[in-house]
Amino acid sequence: MQFIVSLLTWQNLIRLIDILVIWFLIYELLILIRGTRAVQLFRGILIIILVKVVSWYVGLSTVSWLMDQVINWGVIAIVIIFQPEIRRGLEHLGRGSFFTAHQTTNETEEGLIKQLDQAIQYMSKRRIGALISIQMNTGLEEYIETGIPLDADISGALLINTFIPNTPLHDGAVIIKDNRIAVAAAYLPLSDSKLIPKELGTRHRAAVGISEVTDALTIVISEETGEVSITKDNELIRNMSQSDYLKFLRAQLYKHEPQHRDNLLTQLYTKFGRRGGGRHEQK
Repeated sequence: MQFIVSLLTWQNLIRLIDILVIWFLIYELLILIRGTRAVQLFRGILIIILVKVVSWYVGLSTVSWLMDQVINWGVIAIVIIFQPEIRRGLEHLGRGSFFTAHQTTNETEEGLIKQLDQAIQYMSKRRIGALISIQMNTGLEEYIETGIPLDADISGALLINTFIPNTPLHDGAVIIKDNRIAVAAAYLPLSDSKLIPKELGTRHRAAVGISEVTDALTIVISEETGEVSITKDNELIRNMSQSDYLKFLRAQLYKHEPQHRDNLLTQLYTKFGRRGGGRHEQK
């Protein structure tokens, strides 16, 4: 008993809180970078740290010094290369609050899916070729810069008019970012994969290409057959029916979080308020 009491000191409590905070920050960092280019970066950092520790332990002074230089200058390189991811992470952190509710109704996502469905059905039936890429976690800024800025609300009519043949914007891809049409006529990287069927054209190669380097979700409508395809994570899913792509879009775009979760102040008020009300009714 005396041993347990000796452990329950203020200093040990501070150390415990310190460890828990570090573990929480590491967990939040892993959640934040999941599915982004930063995952590969994180693995590279772990390898560099491992090489540094081993070289220091074995006594490889030159290798240890070189790893020190890589770590020192690597911080600056990381900030430059991963500026979009860092900005998005800080925005995500700023939106969070201990006293605010985190409700996810997916109304915005369902509205986006409804407008996409309207455009897909119209263009598929009339065999109007289309290429629509939706930014997920990995930023698409370098591809957005190649397009013509629109910054417009998403509507099925606007998407249809964009891809009408022989119009200035029908070539290239529409990129959707933050539930808005960022640009049209953007250029996406073409895939060199030999696994893509030869009957598929440039749109499909561009859709597969963007899925090879980012986690974007890309919708392709074939100009020859009207077939609807989707690429995601280097996978091409062809000949999707309306129910197929609607189910896929909802699975990918919906935010799977608790739909109704009150903030801390509301929970406390509800908890103690109901208790007080119950005692009053019994009287």
